[in-house]
Amino acid sequence: MTDTSLSAGLDHFLDKSLGRPGFTADVEPVIRITPGTGERIGFETSDAVYAELHDHHDMAKLQAQINPVTGPVYVEGAKPGDALAVTVHEIRLKDYGWSVSLPGSGALQHVMGDELFTRQVPIDEAGVHVTDRHVFAALPMIGCMGTAPAAGTNSTIMPAYAEGGNMDVTENRIGSTVYLPVMVEGAYLSIGDIHAIMAEGESSFVAIEAEGVAVVSVDLVPGLTLRAPRIETDDEWIFVGLGSPVQESIRRGYEDAFAFLVDDHGWSKGDAYAVLSAVGHSRLGGPTGSGDPDPLHPFDAVGAVTLHRVPKSVL
Repeated sequence: MTDTSLSAGLDHFLDKSLGRPGFTADVEPVIRITPGTGERIGFETSDAVYAELHDHHDMAKLQAQINPVTGPVYVEGAKPGDALAVTVHEIRLKDYGWSVSLPGSGALQHVMGDELFTRQVPIDEAGVHVTDRHVFAALPMIGCMGTAPAAGTNSTIMPAYAEGGNMDVTENRIGSTVYLPVMVEGAYLSIGDIHAIMAEGESSFVAIEAEGVAVVSVDLVPGLTLRAPRIETDDEWIFVGLGSPVQESIRRGYEDAFAFLVDDHGWSKGDAYAVLSAVGHSRLGGPTGSGDPDPLHPFDAVGAVTLHRVPKSVL
């Protein structure tokens, strides 16, 4: 894809040179926008770290940021206690992605061993060429999307936070709207870590990573206080559970789904309980955990990300 087509038709284009290593309000925003205008904002992401790994096969030689996020964007009128509604309109992929095994990370770390594995993966009209025999239709999604915390900096690697961050859930894709809590004036939205395709749960901790441009628009929902992100698709509302251990994550996600039905839609507690018992499906989300990892084991997840679904058909 050409440089001109990456930015074509956008109201704002934020190139990958604006990538940062964390979600924070302690920096100057790159642009200020008015929510609800429908303006299309393109966030370009970077794959430089994977290219360096491919070239050197040595973590010690890395110069590029790991999982940088582009931004932040200041949203006029956003204040603590509100929520952003970020709708994903397009994900424009470049010509190749990467499959990488990082020693000490992911569910397959013990079988992959200590040697770095890297593979450049072509992407074209036929799909994502994962092997010589396996070409899959691209299913692009966004790994990192979040607002700034009330203080300090949230990691773009681990864990996932109430404000979003590196959630790595497949539902953050074209057509979805991601709702994120606002913790500081202006929200400070940042986006990064595009994947060309990713298996649910991201077994390797690294999907088919790819440079590209996430095209979104931003709305503001005043007074919508969230304790974790939620995602709206064509067919479902999805509530992200964050907790440690996993049972706590599941409880919190289901409580948010329950409150959505009872508090937001006026259902009786009995109706909400019965419907969630019948069709309120849940499953594990991304691999990044919900608590800060041990610094000596930075890729070992603490806690869990879970997803809890309410079909729109029941509303």
